[in-house]
Amino acid sequence: MKQLLEFLGFIAFVQGAMGLVHEFTDWHIGLVQRVGFLDGSEIYASVALVVLAFALFAVAESRKTG
Repeated sequence: MKQLLEFLGFIAFVQGAMGLVHEFTDWHIGLVQRVGFLDGSEIYASVALVVLAFALFAVAESRKTG
């Protein structure tokens, strides 16, 4: 379970970071800008993904390995 939470945290962090890079550099990367209902709120969604990633990392760290 710990590895799954870390994997999901990594995916959330990468997508959030790529969404922020897209907004500030206009590179066409990431999935956040491709989601239709987030139109106009991409920065907030990207920041929320980064925060979610850190929360998932914290939960994964608090889990016991065995």
